[in-house]
Amino acid sequence: MLFDILPVMIAAVLSAIIWNVFFIPPLFTLHIENAEDLLMFSMYFLVALVNAVLSFKIRQAETNSRDKEEKENSIKLYNTLLNSLSHEMRTPLSTIIGSVDTLRENNRNLSHENRDELLNQIDIAGCRLNRQVENLLNMNRLESGMLQVKMDWCDVNELIFQVIQKFKVESNDKIIFEPDENLPLFKLDSGLIEQVIYNLIHNAIQYTPESSIIIIEAKNQHDNCVITVSDNGNGILESEREFVFTKFYRLPNTKTGGTGLGLSIAKGFTEAHKGSLSLEDSQEGGAKFKIVLPVEASFINNLKNE
Repeated sequence: MLFDILPVMIAAVLSAIIWNVFFIPPLFTLHIENAEDLLMFSMYFLVALVNAVLSFKIRQAETNSRDKEEKENSIKLYNTLLNSLSHEMRTPLSTIIGSVDTLRENNRNLSHENRDELLNQIDIAGCRLNRQVENLLNMNRLESGMLQVKMDWCDVNELIFQVIQKFKVESNDKIIFEPDENLPLFKLDSGLIEQVIYNLIHNAIQYTPESSIIIIEAKNQHDNCVITVSDNGNGILESEREFVFTKFYRLPNTKTGGTGLGLSIAKGFTEAHKGSLSLEDSQEGGAKFKIVLPVEASFINNLKNE
């Protein structure tokens, strides 16, 4: 069951010889005295060979089937990624090209408000393209095993404010965060955790109604850094929760946009800190993503001598 055909055939021959030596009279010899024992030995030898060949063929068929299934899954994932990227990149590229053409051809006739609006559209489209490229690079880092966590002391309150600032235009003041002044400093990779929080907030903005709010909390709980991102949207069905962290997966009946990489990257970066990212029901009725990081904590007063 474990080796190629030649070792399997050798094992079948040896089993027949051992059976002859120890069980066919005269014992402890290769000699067979009567025709009945010779026929029995021949049948055993034949059955052993057939069994060996069939076992090898079955294992070979299973391997081929598994390789075919993996190839089909790879093609499916590739097509999913290609379709998502073609849409995600075509839309901002069209916006950038159209805005640049308008500015080039009608720059003198445009008002300051119209010019600022076009520049704002270019900025948003550029950020959208940059986000997709970063997602692809981050996924490649995770899958290739090249991700290296660089731990350093970090003010999580300040980190969250930095992420929120990036959503100043599209959030429309729907993000609520009240910092905990007693929160200690945590030793973590601020770049990776910033990306985790960013992906969770972006996911909440993209898949919740315009009127919904997003609540972010950070606290020191049981020697862990715990960050939650919750909303009061429509929530996620129980049957869909096991798939939300799968790469390229997008919830059914959701608006277009996104490649389905954000949550899987967030989970990978969290697990790189030996932590966990889970999905729960929010008290406000929507979804609640909980980050638990078992990292070292220290208050500012304790860091003076470091």
